[in-house]
Amino acid sequence: MNQGQPDLNYELYKLKQSFNRNKKAFVPLIVALLLAVGFFTSYYTVEPDEEAVVIRLGRYLDTTQPGLHFKIPFGVDRVIKVKTKIVHQEEFGFRTQSLDTRRTTYSSRNLDEESLMLTGDLNVAEVQWVVQYQISDPFKFLFKTSEPVRNIRDVSESIMRRVVGDIMVTEVLTTGRVGIAGDAKQLMQEVLDKYDMGVLIRSIKLQDVNPPKKVQASFNDVNAAKQEQEKMINQAEQAYNKVIPEARGKAKKLVSEAQGYAQAVVNRAEGDADRFSEIYREYIKAPAITKKRLYLETMEELFSKLEDVVIIDSKVKGLLPVFGKGITNEK
Repeated sequence: MNQGQPDLNYELYKLKQSFNRNKKAFVPLIVALLLAVGFFTSYYTVEPDEEAVVIRLGRYLDTTQPGLHFKIPFGVDRVIKVKTKIVHQEEFGFRTQSLDTRRTTYSSRNLDEESLMLTGDLNVAEVQWVVQYQISDPFKFLFKTSEPVRNIRDVSESIMRRVVGDIMVTEVLTTGRVGIAGDAKQLMQEVLDKYDMGVLIRSIKLQDVNPPKKVQASFNDVNAAKQEQEKMINQAEQAYNKVIPEARGKAKKLVSEAQGYAQAVVNRAEGDADRFSEIYREYIKAPAITKKRLYLETMEELFSKLEDVVIIDSKVKGLLPVFGKGITNEK
């Protein structure tokens, strides 16, 4: 044994002797310590946005709601708290870098494997989307599958590639976003329900959809041409909607006037026919009288339209004696 260095065995022997002499004093301290640990591990609190899964000796026992609850201490009961009242979010093709009240920044660097997808016409589109979900059953979420969040991401990516792969690239990049999100949400929920994961998909939102960066400029040119085409079509439709109703109105007016004129002619003809029939019936009864009456009525109608009427006897040789005005005899 080296000089100046303590003998380890001797020191352990002294410590053992000291413990044997004072073990009666340590027992109450150990009991108090165990009681304190038991007390502080015999209850737990579940927050309003949580549910707790209780595991007893490795087996599922219960799912408890928000509030204060008791359990068996010393590790017999194990409590796992799960956020079930909040909406969780998974991002694909991009990542949120910072959130503040003024500006939110995103990054899509080195995420091409998530975002690049093959469309139905064998083109490529860069799709970025967000999946929002809630945990509807915490026990299923924790124990039905391993790595539930990873499974949600894998299912979402697979479904999105399937939906995008069924439609044309022009629809993916323009008008098909709402339909893509709706179809992906429905299919994803069906798959998660099949695996009984206890997850409810709240929404799928397409954050951004673009052609690959190498062909971005060409696509923008094509898109601008299509927008110009749609603009011209809209203008033509506006002109059509303005001219056609006006022409239809004029045509309807002309048709109405023609119908009115035709009806007036028909009514007048029918009136003349009725009048002729009536006169003919009178003529059959008294031909001479009827003929005289028609003659007088005709002459009355004719003379009523003349201003000056002069009746001359056929025996008169000249007109001057008849008027008797402005005539002087010269000898």
